[in-house]
Amino acid sequence: MAPQHLLLMLLICTIWGFNFVAAKVGVGQIPPLLFVGLRFLILMIVLAPFLKFAPGRMRDVILIALFNGAIHFALMFIGVALTAASVVAVVVQLNVPFATILSIVFLGEVVRWRRWLGMACTFLGVTVISFDPHVFDSLTGILFSAAAALSGAIAAILMRRLTGVGMFQLQSWTAVITAPLLLFSSILFETGQLDAIANADAIGWGALLFTALGASLIGHNGYYYLLQRYEVSLIAPLSLLAPILGVVFGVWILAEPLTSRLLLGALIAFAGVGILAIRGRQTVETV
Repeated sequence: MAPQHLLLMLLICTIWGFNFVAAKVGVGQIPPLLFVGLRFLILMIVLAPFLKFAPGRMRDVILIALFNGAIHFALMFIGVALTAASVVAVVVQLNVPFATILSIVFLGEVVRWRRWLGMACTFLGVTVISFDPHVFDSLTGILFSAAAALSGAIAAILMRRLTGVGMFQLQSWTAVITAPLLLFSSILFETGQLDAIANADAIGWGALLFTALGASLIGHNGYYYLLQRYEVSLIAPLSLLAPILGVVFGVWILAEPLTSRLLLGALIAFAGVGILAIRGRQTVETV
């Protein structure tokens, strides 16, 4: 990998890792559905020039926007609001084994014993974390985060079949569909939105801008740029640095407890995801 591309990958992982902290800070001041709705409202405005119809592909575009946008982010940010950012950083890695399982069911892909081992390790790691006494009281947050991972995995399978739609074009449709859905959901299910907006400080608004412009625009498009130039078997393992940094930043910046069970579970889960990522090029670029 060229040095400038390696630096870009490290930047992306740092942004994504810090995004868990930004999300935790943001939902501490703004209700989660409103926070994510505003995030995608910003994206909708920025990406408006890329909003173009994709004839014959709009059904898949809308489904991806729902599963990779409204559903995924609503569930994940509720999870962030209910449990530690470092825990969410690990749990959302379930999207890798979820996507592998879905690829077996819906795409007929063949998975051999090493990838089954990877999936088992990932699930075991998350299970170990779930029964940590410091985490068990916020088990609902883990369930929301796991559901977010499943939603992201469904979107990944749908994206594997999507052709002829650019990344900015897909992101623009995701924003257009997600922003109104989540803002309306916030009106239905949350309270105190006006007070939250009025009382949010510069750090809260900065967290919102970081999740929108940093994690989405720079992170996702930079990752897509690298995937166009390098094999998944190289890029996917490097992306494991993002959740690892998410745990580090959560412990360091938010002073979240780093228990032996959390550390052990994270190591087991990351090992499992690593096995899946490395094996992901065996047949088709699956994960």
